[in-house]
Amino acid sequence: MKKMIYILFIALMASSCDDGSEAYIKPAEGNQSPSETVYSHVRAKELFDLINQYYKAGSLFKENYPAQAGDATYSFLWPYDAVVSGAAQLHSLGYDVRYSDLVNGFERYYMPTAHGNNIGGYGSSTNGTTGGSTRFYDDNSIVGISLLEAYERTQDVTYLERAARIVPFLRSGIDSKLGGALWWNEDFKYNQSSADANKPTCANGYATLFLLKYYKVCAESEKPQVLTLAKELYSWLRTNLYDEATKCYWNDRNASGAVNTRLWTYNSAVMIQNGIRLSEITGNNQYLEEARTTAQGAWDYFVKVRNGILAYTDTDPWFNTKLLRAYIDLLPYDENAKKYVETYYNFINNGYNKARTTQGFFFEDWTGATQGRYYSLLMQGAVVESYGALAIYKKETAN
Repeated sequence: MKKMIYILFIALMASSCDDGSEAYIKPAEGNQSPSETVYSHVRAKELFDLINQYYKAGSLFKENYPAQAGDATYSFLWPYDAVVSGAAQLHSLGYDVRYSDLVNGFERYYMPTAHGNNIGGYGSSTNGTTGGSTRFYDDNSIVGISLLEAYERTQDVTYLERAARIVPFLRSGIDSKLGGALWWNEDFKYNQSSADANKPTCANGYATLFLLKYYKVCAESEKPQVLTLAKELYSWLRTNLYDEATKCYWNDRNASGAVNTRLWTYNSAVMIQNGIRLSEITGNNQYLEEARTTAQGAWDYFVKVRNGILAYTDTDPWFNTKLLRAYIDLLPYDENAKKYVETYYNFINNGYNKARTTQGFFFEDWTGATQGRYYSLLMQGAVVESYGALAIYKKETAN
């Protein structure tokens, strides 16, 4: 049957070329033929171009497409970081995506002070020039990780200097309540009576990962204190939020000490990565065994047959992307990791073939059963990062 190709032109094609994007070309209907090679880097770039076509808002991005009620002019920091993380993979694969411009965009979320503490950190929103709203400790850690990745890829010391600013901000989020550790965000630290005030795996796990990455590149004089803090946060998580039954990590302990036992893929993911890095840095194999145990636990708990395909969770693909990244990190240390990664590869390709909108955006649910929050920039950024990471794993290049 003759295949129809639909070409979507954007009004300002010249500007899309300027930001590394290209006009989207919808693939032919149906699955690829058995003889067709699937290149993950091509699909990563395809979604990146779509994001630039539909979500671009000046030098930043919109939160949703189509817009949703209550949307601000620009996206929150979290989905912006998702776009930068995807661009980092494409940059490593050889694509010109104006990567440095995207990394520099983080500064539009920066706040030099809040709550009168005169400690800089990244706000969760922006007016296009400066940051605003709540400063989340997990947000700042994932931005720090992105800054360190940018430093590794470009050797621009500016990114290392910006990452260094995050260390005192994280330290400011720790107190003795519940035996130490970080609050979820700065507002809750200063208002512990809030029903939502908690110390979660995400804030402490991603702070640990950032610190361990920073440890590798910081000044020798900083290393002892940075490593000590990372180990303290890791130990707190093992003591307070590790679930012996599933080998995964609960979500949080609130200000009263009650545990929220909800399990998410990204919480397991970050602790797998932390165990690997602590083992590499300290030589203590116990950390690696803990990572391997959680890797198997996450596989057993989260990966199920859903809508006819062996799938990771059918919601929150950004969380699943982080688990993929953890499993890729685990490959040199665990033969089971190849199965984990290849299953993910089949899952995302199912989404490409069966779970996309007419514009080409992925559903939130890659099994194709429901569209979910397909309009969210965070959902689409996760696709770019996943396909980019898979392309690097498969040793693909843009050329």
